[in-house]
Amino acid sequence: MLTSLCIVSCAHKSGHNRPQTASHFGNSEMSDTQQSNVTRGGQRNLNVTVSNNRGDKNKLDGSKIFAKYNTAVFMVFTSDGYNGYQGSGFFINSDGLAVSNYHVFHGTNIGAEQIKLANSDEAYKVTEVIHSSEDEDFILFRVNVSNTNFIPLAKYKPQVGEKVYAIGSPRGLENTFSSGEVSQWRDKNLMQISALIDHGSSGGALINEYGEVVGITSGSFADGSQANLNYAWSIDAIKSYINCK
Repeated sequence: MLTSLCIVSCAHKSGHNRPQTASHFGNSEMSDTQQSNVTRGGQRNLNVTVSNNRGDKNKLDGSKIFAKYNTAVFMVFTSDGYNGYQGSGFFINSDGLAVSNYHVFHGTNIGAEQIKLANSDEAYKVTEVIHSSEDEDFILFRVNVSNTNFIPLAKYKPQVGEKVYAIGSPRGLENTFSSGEVSQWRDKNLMQISALIDHGSSGGALINEYGEVVGITSGSFADGSQANLNYAWSIDAIKSYINCK
């Protein structure tokens, strides 16, 4: 059961000594003040493509997966006013709708975040938080950027033994690619994976061999273990908060 596992998240932390502000991310139900600080206009497009490309003829190798979706994955920098944190995230539609881990933003300051896209030095901001869940460790939000590359959501969960690919930024190494398999399902929406991830990979995309995102890479089951025991949350966790088409 999930409650019997030692789960260690993969957010990367460093000290920055920035002045602390009053409003924070990280509440599943945000206050009116926090919501107004995050929502800064823009069209609320929650339409997301759900794909079903299963079949040998639609399989993509790792190099094609990376070439196609590298620019849909980005780096996240957050701060609580004293420490800086680095994680990952990815777009799920072309209007800047994005996903990351709850713990990457938890307790950090609204407005202090920076979203760095692949192959770009420009920093973007979170304009809207649609929903967040501490229990299933996700945050669904919008970034102030349009015409974004994005990854379609998988219709079905991957089975144990299926190939998966992870794109994220472990230790700040931007958009590192790794591959592995689904090792086991440990809870309804929690999968154990053998794809390599590390601190800073939190919130990155886990993609199946059909080019569909199946999960959000999140952490390890035991800190310091020499075994490759990593985990990701199923993308199914966010589906009730978006318009799947």
